[in-house]
Amino acid sequence: MLRRDFLKASAALAAAGFPASSLLAAAAAPEHLKFLGQPQAFDYAWLKGHARQLASQPYRLPENHIPPEVKALDWDQYQAIGYRGDHALWAKDQLRFQVKFFHLGLFFKSPVQIYELKDGQAQELAYDPAMFNYGKSGLKADHMPKDLGFAGFRVNFHTDLERDITAFLGASYFRAVGAEWQYGLSARGLAIDCGMDRPEEFPLFTSFWLERPAKDSGKLVVYALLDSPSVSGAYRFEIQPSATMVMDVDVALYPRKTIERLGIAPLTSMFQYGENDRRLNASDDWRPEIHDSDGLSLQRGNGEWVWRPLVNPEHLRFNAYQDENPRGFGLLQRDRNFDHYQDDGVFYDRRPSLWVEPKAGWGKGAVQLVEIPTLDETFDNIVAFWNPAEKPQPGQERLFAYRLHWGSKMPFSSPLAQVVATRTGMGGVIGQKRAYYSRRFVIDFAGGDLALLGKDAKVQVMISASRGKVEITSARPLDAIQGYRAMFDLKPVDDSVEPMDIRVYLAADGQPLSETWLYQWTPPAPAQRTF
Repeated sequence: MLRRDFLKASAALAAAGFPASSLLAAAAAPEHLKFLGQPQAFDYAWLKGHARQLASQPYRLPENHIPPEVKALDWDQYQAIGYRGDHALWAKDQLRFQVKFFHLGLFFKSPVQIYELKDGQAQELAYDPAMFNYGKSGLKADHMPKDLGFAGFRVNFHTDLERDITAFLGASYFRAVGAEWQYGLSARGLAIDCGMDRPEEFPLFTSFWLERPAKDSGKLVVYALLDSPSVSGAYRFEIQPSATMVMDVDVALYPRKTIERLGIAPLTSMFQYGENDRRLNASDDWRPEIHDSDGLSLQRGNGEWVWRPLVNPEHLRFNAYQDENPRGFGLLQRDRNFDHYQDDGVFYDRRPSLWVEPKAGWGKGAVQLVEIPTLDETFDNIVAFWNPAEKPQPGQERLFAYRLHWGSKMPFSSPLAQVVATRTGMGGVIGQKRAYYSRRFVIDFAGGDLALLGKDAKVQVMISASRGKVEITSARPLDAIQGYRAMFDLKPVDDSVEPMDIRVYLAADGQPLSETWLYQWTPPAPAQRTF
């Protein structure tokens, strides 16, 4: 919301229970920051009430009065805008956190209101061109409107005041890092109608409240208001930096209308190609693999662990994994071998994994996975989220609580062997002429009790497929990883090009030795089944 609309916003706040205030009054503040209005009472209960009230009214598009020269910024010009560290929120206060703000421009053209919350009192931060170093952006500070506003914010921790630990920027997107200090996949506040045959709705975080932490506190609390044509919502984030970053998230949603596909705790990532899906390396890229995440991990409500390698499909692909009270799910980057990527610029081997841990029973629903074709690594094409079975209805309050874990090491993992690599290629027997088309699948498992198995252990590879004929199966030790390699061919038995669902795990004496590997393979058209 623009600062010229502060009057309207104040009227709305007063109607919702905030006391009236004199506008644009001078306020006691840190030397270098300016504030709007007077401090006003704030807590999470008020924010939920405000979101509920918004949902009872027709949705209003955010007003946008960005100057043409700001709208016209290209990537390089936008990147040239720097934030002055001495203007960071709490920079003078010797706290463990500092906050810096993003300028509007490029893809980020919807201003957000940002408040400091101190002792239960909230006061809005004012945009000031003096906060920014415009460098070679082409913008001039003295030409910027005094009410331009911010696009979002990023957070620094006292251990390194140059590198971000988290950033909230664009729609309801946010990112965080673990010990590797490397951004990768994103989370979102909410997903609506993702992967459907109509345009997806992208809710916006329109306002943030940054709670001033205690002097020696290692936790930062952020509140956010979300709004969209379908829903309004109140969010509370408790952020705790560590080798694996932890965020506790509380969500209260107030639908304006029935939502066909609601995505709770949505994760957004990129998969262009990898060892299991090399179709789009036809451009002859010198890097062996390009992806932020290589698989979807699930811990189902019954305790079963599932690994689903990601693919870059030829057409949009949607999968739903039905469950009740899931224990967790995440998009992970399991492969952390630099040699498998060879990218010394963006370091895909350091990209964080992200795990969603529900705090309470979420009931019936499905973890849903959307895979979208992409030719470019700069576009996110993977989305995973929880979709409740009960569709949200207008007038309801829907509450969700969960914990996000960001980093290379997840707090939960299967006690059984895990999938560490998936490879595919032409089927058949080497040295023998192929008589028909088939596809070879090679799955490497490591961990669990595999390293303890003797040479005479009878390990079986348990395979089921929705169609086709499974043949040439084997499971043998793989000393290089102290694990086992499962191999099999899948032969299409009809001309269909519909995806085939495959399920594999290792077992011995009737007991599972590994998590379950799920895969979806689309056979080529009959004319392309060369051998």
